[in-house]
Amino acid sequence: MDPESEMVVTARVSAAFAPEGRSVAAARSFVRQTLTEWDAIAVVDDAVLLVSELVTNAIVHAGTATEVSCVRYDGAVQIEVVDRYPTLELPASVGAFDSDDESGRGLFLSASIAAAWGVEYTKSVKQVWFRLDLPDGGSSTSLAGPTLPTHVLPGADTPVRVAVVHADAHQRVTHWNVDAADLFGRSAQEAVGMRLSELVDWPHTPDVSDTDLPFAAMLELSRWQGMYDIRHGEGRPVRVFASHVRLRDASDNPSLVLLAVPARARAVLENRAAAAAGRTPVPPPTDSEWDGLEGPGRSGLDELLQRAIERARDLLDGDAAFVLIATDDESEMEVRATTGLGGSHQRYARVPVDNAAGRFGTARMPAVHDDADAVRGAVPLLADTGMRSAVTAPLKVEGRLTGTLGVASESSTHFDNDAAARLQRAADRISLSVESARLSELERVRRGSLSFLAEASDLLAGTLDPEMTLAMVAQIVVPRLATWCAVHTVAEGQEPVLSCVWHTDESRIDDLRDLLNKTDPPRGHATPGARPWPGLRRLGPEAATQHEDLVTGETVSLPLVARGRGIGMLTLGNSAGERFRRETLELAEDLSRRAALAMDNARLYSERSATSQALQRSLLPPELPRVPGLDIEVVYQASGESNEVGGDFYDLFTIRPDLWGFAIGDVCGTGPEAAAVTGLARQALRLLAGEGMTIPAVLQRLNTAILDEGPRSRFLTLLHGHISHRDAGGIRLDLVSAGHPLPLRLRPDGQVEQVATPQPLLGVLDEVDLESETVDLDPGDVLLCVTDGVTERREGARMLGDEGLATVLAGCTGMTAGAVAARVHRAVEAFAAEPARDDMAILVLRVADR
Repeated sequence: MDPESEMVVTARVSAAFAPEGRSVAAARSFVRQTLTEWDAIAVVDDAVLLVSELVTNAIVHAGTATEVSCVRYDGAVQIEVVDRYPTLELPASVGAFDSDDESGRGLFLSASIAAAWGVEYTKSVKQVWFRLDLPDGGSSTSLAGPTLPTHVLPGADTPVRVAVVHADAHQRVTHWNVDAADLFGRSAQEAVGMRLSELVDWPHTPDVSDTDLPFAAMLELSRWQGMYDIRHGEGRPVRVFASHVRLRDASDNPSLVLLAVPARARAVLENRAAAAAGRTPVPPPTDSEWDGLEGPGRSGLDELLQRAIERARDLLDGDAAFVLIATDDESEMEVRATTGLGGSHQRYARVPVDNAAGRFGTARMPAVHDDADAVRGAVPLLADTGMRSAVTAPLKVEGRLTGTLGVASESSTHFDNDAAARLQRAADRISLSVESARLSELERVRRGSLSFLAEASDLLAGTLDPEMTLAMVAQIVVPRLATWCAVHTVAEGQEPVLSCVWHTDESRIDDLRDLLNKTDPPRGHATPGARPWPGLRRLGPEAATQHEDLVTGETVSLPLVARGRGIGMLTLGNSAGERFRRETLELAEDLSRRAALAMDNARLYSERSATSQALQRSLLPPELPRVPGLDIEVVYQASGESNEVGGDFYDLFTIRPDLWGFAIGDVCGTGPEAAAVTGLARQALRLLAGEGMTIPAVLQRLNTAILDEGPRSRFLTLLHGHISHRDAGGIRLDLVSAGHPLPLRLRPDGQVEQVATPQPLLGVLDEVDLESETVDLDPGDVLLCVTDGVTERREGARMLGDEGLATVLAGCTGMTAGAVAARVHRAVEAFAAEPARDDMAILVLRVADR
């Protein structure tokens, strides 16, 4: 049924609002102004609260344009909210409301507050309406109190004396009326020129809850009411109720008007400031209007703060609201929640807290800022937001400042002391819940940080490759700590080099690298911690236009210091408007220390590995010479990770144009110590053979050289010989096998036999008696020479041995030298499942067919 059908409409006003967040504040202002003009002051607050919820649902949640209509009847007003694209169905009933559930709040409040309400649907619109009954009688009175019996009326002097004191910008008295002389016990001649601080005992009064606010700071507030003690001329304290108002004189200089009455006559001045400003005083608040704020329930800190600022904004008819949380040392406040300030770009911004009046020195007491533009920096958060006035109230726990709750308006002088009192009531209701939620969040953050650092340390310790370490650092940082990351490395005596770039959006990495290459790199600094880095901001308007999120986002740099030496800079960046939290920067500082150590470890390992490999490669023979009529192949494998040379070695070198030397040997042991002896042996063989010495003589000299190494000497098995061509064709070998596995010859018919005889190994006896033997190889013959890493290949109790090797070689008839070497190597590897633990060398000589 149409609610207007049985009631007479006396007025109707409508307004349309675009689907944007700022329209919610505009709708509230529209309703408040309309009802005020209709003298419906008694229901303004309820109407504004309900409209705020319904319009928020239509604009913010449903995303549609909205029309709000105010309808006046005799004895009632009705508000109608219409959206154009209904998406929600009418609930069957409105039961108990869950404060953690954002849906259904408007209907719940309508059912709780309105005299009548309803939801109507058509094919194109949805209309939610509610009606509020007006109290009997007119509403033209701007200030009224209840009718009281005479005996309960407030007491006062007869006649009531109201002291009027004027003070200049320096807080010196310039005017002193007769009542001031009577109340203060000082004549005008005596008082004029005195400072107000000489006349007031501040804050020696139980009514002042915060003794940290200096008297001078209180006098800088645009308005203030309260009680304190004054210093009577006779030396005794006198309790007064005072109202302070700051004004401008004819020369635009600030001045102060102080009205004071005896404390028992406070009713004379209370609410007078609101009436003088032309505003209807707000009735004393009740606790019920802040119900539901103090308990976070299942919500975290962010949800609790968001609910608080939205409720505060609605109840104080503001256009925006915000809450700041103090850091642990209370030197700064961090923006944690905002509404109506143009988005989340202010989140985590930090505002200094200092004792200077006009900034957040007033954060420890509720404060009203009538014109934020007139006092630049009074509320730094509101700079460039279009807000003109604000009211703030501190969040306190056991006397400690934990934050600030604020509401702002686009118009100046929008708030008064009554609004400050109401906001302080809200702050008091939520302060304990906020602190509890903040501590819980802090504990979660700290646990998450410890887990993050532990995981990062494991990842960084998992590689010693410098390039991989750099990439690992960047990918650990992004996106956990920042939107993008860059690592500059510094070699000793050189300029910083951009070594690694990473971004949450991998398609932006090339753009980011190009921008970073166009600007000077961040410079190292001796003190640890993050510092702002304006590097990308210096690129100019063209870069800002093309890459706004990269250029305008907050950027910080941290030094990478390892073992007392700066090795680079770690740069972190956020998207446009986003700020780093203090906890994030502290975590990044800890990570930078671990990353620097990991990078330096990787660098040292890489340098030492390169040095080791260079030395090892010097122990290997150069490219093998070509011997006419002979096919030669070598397989060499040193045991141990990153080892290129071990205790086994081989060599093939030219002695003269028609004579070549070859060797294959095995030093006792593995690793660098054994490799050092192999280098000695290979170089000695080449040098002594080049001098024309016989093979036995060469080995005798080598034996002496090994023994001369003293404690570093190791015994050596060696097969050494000379290669020459026979006149009748084929190859002749003159050789000595000094304790080494005997070589095997494979004939073209598949027959395998050992050649040479065993002789004493080297490095044990002072004198060794060695004799050279001659072996002739015919065309098609294959000579296989190996170290004991081949024959002693084991699996459990089984060993490949000489017989197993001969069997493998017998299957290589007709193969090239390379094929024979590969077949033998595969057989050794396949003999056991576990990798070989010993060095291995295989030398194959095959005489070419005729």
